Amino acid sequence: MKKLMKKSLLTSLVLGLSVLSVPMMAQANLPTSVDGQAVPSLAPMIEKVKPAVVSIAVEGKSESSRQSRAVPEEFERFFGPDMFGGRSGPREFRGEGSGVIINAEKGYVVTNNHVIDKADKITVKLEDGREFKAKLVGADPMSDVALVQLENPKDLVEIKIADSDKLRVGDFTVAIGNPFGLGQTVTSGIVSALGRSTGDLDEGFENYIQTDAAVNRGNSGGPLINLQGELIGINTAILSPSGGNAGIAFAIPSNMANNLVQQIIEFGEVRRGLLGIKGGELNADLAKEFDVKTQQGAFISEVMNDSAASKAGLKAGDVITALNGQKIRSFAELRAKVATTGAGKEIEVTYLRDGKEETVKVTLQSDEQTKTSAKALLPSLEGAEFANYNAKGVKGVEVSKVEKGSIAEARGFKKGDVIVGVNRHSIENIGELRKILDGKPSAVALNVLRDGSNFYVLIQ
Repeated sequence: MKKLMKKSLLTSLVLGLSVLSVPMMAQANLPTSVDGQAVPSLAPMIEKVKPAVVSIAVEGKSESSRQSRAVPEEFERFFGPDMFGGRSGPREFRGEGSGVIINAEKGYVVTNNHVIDKADKITVKLEDGREFKAKLVGADPMSDVALVQLENPKDLVEIKIADSDKLRVGDFTVAIGNPFGLGQTVTSGIVSALGRSTGDLDEGFENYIQTDAAVNRGNSGGPLINLQGELIGINTAILSPSGGNAGIAFAIPSNMANNLVQQIIEFGEVRRGLLGIKGGELNADLAKEFDVKTQQGAFISEVMNDSAASKAGLKAGDVITALNGQKIRSFAELRAKVATTGAGKEIEVTYLRDGKEETVKVTLQSDEQTKTSAKALLPSLEGAEFANYNAKGVKGVEVSKVEKGSIAEARGFKKGDVIVGVNRHSIENIGELRKILDGKPSAVALNVLRDGSNFYVLIQ
């Protein structure tokens, strides 16, 4: 189901647009008050928030695969390659989505990973018509969150981030975005449900806010806000048999998105938190057998050895009902919140055992297998990918991949090189590298370790 929902938004990234001319209606002088009472309006709040909402246009190449069956070349020449599934190789694509500015000084914009995925060129357009080139700072495909940065940001407006854990079903919501490439559009609704999941835990980390605010193709990555104009979520998916708005839209909670973004900024990657348990949803039968007086929660079926959970005393058969004082409705919600909190963070877990409620503090471990490295740190090293390095007493930034024929390869970089310094300043991770580069030094000399050798590579 998740793929179907994502696809309904992703389709907008490749569809062409047709704009109809609509005659302007005569503007009526609407009353500002009735019987001495002011007419409620969202206009003042929207006017303050809209400058922080952006439209994102992307260009890139996607790999297309040829069908497995053999097709004679003369058939393809006559009928065209699309008749038989197309030839293999990259195809150019263009797409549109939305985003929101969270840091005006740095030019940071949050959007969905699927909006900028595989993009070679990212252009961000503001409400006032200004356009900026942007680069990808980092992304987390498992949570569908991405962070891009505008080049030479100036006179920007950022949005205030609300505590999404305080949301309640029935709270009013407003969605702003770029549906169908039409430009900024505002819709409103309420929070329809919290802690929603599509049910496929292998697809990613899902802990969605469900809203009936109209969200359509192109709204992906745009903000869901409250009536105070604060960010409560990032619109990411819809449930729609027809592909259009059906009144069921899903947004990534602002706390979850902000946790991921701050990790990308600080470390250059997502440091996934790991509790070390297996389990599933609590149902009526389990609740009865384990003497649990609640119908919602995360049932623990197994606790891994030497895990954060085992060290904290959690056991199989426990039912986790709250995290940091906030109610847990399902195992999927618990999984998403733990994973996006970050390794090394301390959380407070409330659970039921033998009908009694207990609370324990747990320090999350690191899930090494789900780290996401940042890209586009150095355009002059295009073709290289970076990941944090910590081994053999050395900390730095490892060159984890070098594409053949790329600029990075031409400059002599090899897979396994470890960058330990920039301009005589030591670095221990991608976040520290980014801070130095954000200062726009007049020259960039990278201190590289390779097979025991230590040398500098002058980049600019």
